[in-house]
This record gives sequence, C-alpha cells and structure tokens, in this order.
Amino acid sequence: MLIAFKLKLALVCAAGLTGPLAVAPLITDTGSPDQGLRDRQAMVELQPGTVSYRVAGDFTRAGKQAASPLVTVRFETPLAIMKHQASSADYQRCVDDGACPALERSVVIAADRPAVRVSWHDANAYAIWLSKKTGEHYRLPTDAEWAFAAGSKFRDDGLAVDDSDPSKRWLARYERESDRAPDDPQTHAFGSFGANENGLLDLGGNVLEWTSTCFVRTALDNAGGALSRNPNCGVRVAEGQHRAYVTDFIRDARAGGCAAGLPPRNLGFRLVREPKAWAKVLPGTCVKTGTICNAIQSLSARLTKVLGPSRLI
Repeated sequence: MLIAFKLKLALVCAAGLTGPLAVAPLITDTGSPDQGLRDRQAMVELQPGTVSYRVAGDFTRAGKQAASPLVTVRFETPLAIMKHQASSADYQRCVDDGACPALERSVVIAADRPAVRVSWHDANAYAIWLSKKTGEHYRLPTDAEWAFAAGSKFRDDGLAVDDSDPSKRWLARYERESDRAPDDPQTHAFGSFGANENGLLDLGGNVLEWTSTCFVRTALDNAGGALSRNPNCGVRVAEGQHRAYVTDFIRDARAGGCAAGLPPRNLGFRLVREPKAWAKVLPGTCVKTGTICNAIQSLSARLTKVLGPSRLI
C-alpha cells in the first residue's frame, strides 16, 4: 500500500508538468473501520470473463442515425459488485453523518428496501462515504461492468436501422417502449424480482441503476470506426429493465431529466468494490505528448496490471 501510494504521488507530481490526469479518489484513513457496516455489504464476486453488448450512446454515420456497435469486452480480474441495490437504511446513515443529501419523504427507509429517488451525485457521495466508513474502496460500476454482471438480465436495446427511411427506426422505438409494462412506483423487498445466473438480485425490477459511464455522441466512418467522440458527462447511463440516459443531478427522471429513452420510475444504484483501496491512474489520459507523459502512461499501465483494479471501459 505504501509503495502504491508513493508511486501514485510521483505520478501526480509528474502530471502537473504534463497536463490533467484522470485520478480516482484516494481513500484516507479516518479511524477504525465500521466492521458492522462492512459486513452488511453483500457482495458477489464474478470471475474474469467476457461480455458482448451494445455500446451506450448515440451513433451516426454520414449524418444519419446508426446502430450502436456490438462489442465484446474482456475483464481480466474478478469483479466484486453488490448483490442488491444499496439499501435506504444504509443510505440514511450517510444522511445522518451529513455526507449525503436527504432522501425524499416518500422513500421507505428499511434495511431490505433500495435507496431510490437519488441522483448520480447522491450515489457518488454515498460511495465516497461508504469507502471512508469501511476502509474499502467502493464506486459506481461502468456500463460495461453492469452488463457483465447482469448477464442474461441485460437488455439489448439495439434497433435495426434503415438508412433509406429513418422513420422506421423511430416507429420501432416507439412501439418497443409502448409495449413495456408501466413501472411500479413502490419499492419492494430485496429479491422480489428474482436473481440472475450470477446471484445478483432485482436487475430486472422497477429500479434503474446509475453507472459511471458518460453519454457519448459518436460519428462513425463507413467501416464502423470512430471519426469523433463527444462525451457529455452531465448525462449518465442508467441500466435496468431498459437503458436510459439521465441528467446527473436528477432524482426523478419523469420530471423531465431523462435525456433519452423511457424515463425510469425509480433511480437507485449498486456499487463495485475495488480489490485495493488505492488511487488509480488510468492509462491513456494524458492530454499532452512527450517523454514524461508517455512514461506516466507506461507506468500506470504496469501498476494496473500488477495491483489489479477492475478495468474501466
């Protein structure tokens, strides 16, 4: 841990000479970890494997709507993810500590009910609080990690594209979203919507879950390669019964915060736990070129391989 911290410190100092570097928060020691809170976090550890799924975002080719690319992603290290969504009772403890905004009065506070009507920022604040309280490192999953964990419960929202008649795509999307059952506004006890083959609960339930993945607009060439990518991190990907793109400060997407897709009735989250509570440097994030930046990228890639954090897609 000390070695990793020193290496991290050296990387941050070097980054000051080369430009911004994407850095995850370093979890500092705030006293004795809350063992009870730590033990209550029911986690499922998935072994390394692959997932094929359609990339989130908006894609165009020659100015026309294009289908989302189907990609295969391999996870080289185990992925530890919460068995169910974060509970409203645990979230309330974060509120009581002054680290999280209060839940709406309509939310049922119980150890077996999910925390809902939360924004992306609320979920992120909870992850930081939980990390400090337990001495572990928790964070929101990426969209790819969520798809990997969801397995057969992951919904492919891909639609056929007819370049000669874009209206067919719009009609197909309308019909698909109209056929979905109305969302149940009430939260239910964990397990009410069953488990997937990985043992994760309620993935197809009435709670859409925040991920860390930003909404991205991508222009493709004729071969399917990316000509340009325009990320908007004010909008994040939410997954569950279907995929949605929701403005990050929104707690109730039905009030107009759903940037694309059918708005979810309830927004909640589950977290990933990192195997090491250390600050990561993500490869490929230097914005300037040169010897120092290349050395940072090379060293951060080696640290990622040796210390084994989950890959961010």
